[in-house]
Formats: sequence, C-alpha cells, structure tokens
Amino acid sequence: MNNIAIITARCGSKGLKDKNILALAGMPLIAYSIIAARESRMFKDVMVSTDSSHYASIAEKYGASVPFLRSEELSGDFVGSWDVVIEVLEKYHTAFDMRFDTVCLLQPTSPLRSAQDIIDGYQEFEEKRADSVTAVCEMEHSPLWSMTLPKDLSLKEYLKKSKGDLPRQKLPTYYRINGALYIRRIEYYSDGSIMLPETEVFAYIMPRERSIDIDSTIDFRLAEILMKENL
Repeated sequence: MNNIAIITARCGSKGLKDKNILALAGMPLIAYSIIAARESRMFKDVMVSTDSSHYASIAEKYGASVPFLRSEELSGDFVGSWDVVIEVLEKYHTAFDMRFDTVCLLQPTSPLRSAQDIIDGYQEFEEKRADSVTAVCEMEHSPLWSMTLPKDLSLKEYLKKSKGDLPRQKLPTYYRINGALYIRRIEYYSDGSIMLPETEVFAYIMPRERSIDIDSTIDFRLAEILMKENL
C-alpha cells in the first residue's frame, strides 16, 4: 500500500506552552512521532502539518517533510484534526499529483507509541480489510465508578446506581481511545474530493504504559519517567 503519515503540530498550545517542541528526555516532543513513523518503514512520506516555520525546521531536522505550512483557516484552537488531514491530502493531490491508499494520523502528544505499534496497526488493518483502525487502551478506572455531582455534592443518586462495591476483577473491561494511532483508508473521486470511509472500523489495543497523551505538566513528567525506565 501507498501510505502517508501526517503528524499534526500547530504552535500556540494553551494548556502547556509550545508542548509539541518541548524537550522530552533530550528531544523535542514531535521528534518521537517522526522517528517512530520513519522506523516503521510503512510510509511513502512522513509529513508534519504545522502553522509555524520554526516547528517546520525542527520537524525537517528529524526527517519529516513539510512541503507547505498549514492554512490560517485551520490553525485555530477549535479546528478538528481530520479537517487538517483532508487539507494535506488535497494539497498533495492538486500540487504534486500524489495519491495515497491510506493515511495514518499520528498525534505528537503520544511519544511512547512505537514503530512496532504502527506496524501492528497496519497488520490488523490489512488482516481485517478495514476502513479504519484506531488505537485504544484499557481505562485506568472503570466508568462504573464515575459520576456527575449536583450542586449540593450529594452522593445519593450515585449510590443508587453504583457498582462501586464490586471488586475490580468482576467489572467489565472498558477501553478508551488513546490518541496514538488513527489509520484510515482514502478514496478519491473524479471531482477531486476525498473521502475517508469508516464502515469497517476496528480497535488496535495498546498497553497503558505506551498510551500517555500529553496535555499537562503531569502527563509530561510521567512520560519522561517511563522513558527513563525504558518502558
């Protein structure tokens, strides 16, 4: 298959300033996703979509291509990642006459995702003849132990519905999307439009120790500890 990896890395993070290029165990955060993608040898191109020429130069240093910067319209706080992916695919198609069979979205905030995770994700994609494979991991805590609280902080309604008295081993296993890996099939139409079908969709299960999604200083420090312990 002819595959492209797209790593989305705009500047201007509000929660953790410039988190995509913060030094993590000696390298900028974005470098880990670029290196994993390149080491997997699954891609014709490993591309970083960014609105920053500074970010672009860092990405290129670690082996990614940045043939163009992200448009201003898709550089805001509330822009969806898949809108960015579509923009990249359309520009490759119109500007370079390049088409791909699949796209793999890799968020730079998942630095513990390995090249083997990417390889295994694609293996599942092929074996299941999937349109979509998304990485998940087991939840840290069962949602059956969670709640919303009224203004008076009463637990009465929670206790009526709760299964909190059951041991963890007797509760069903719940999973969450971990943000590390999204593989999608690409369809091109004669009018130039692009579709990412999601009829046959499957989960790729990753262990929790490789599923850190960095959004805060605590996440960052935890990732650093896990890396230093070679987990």
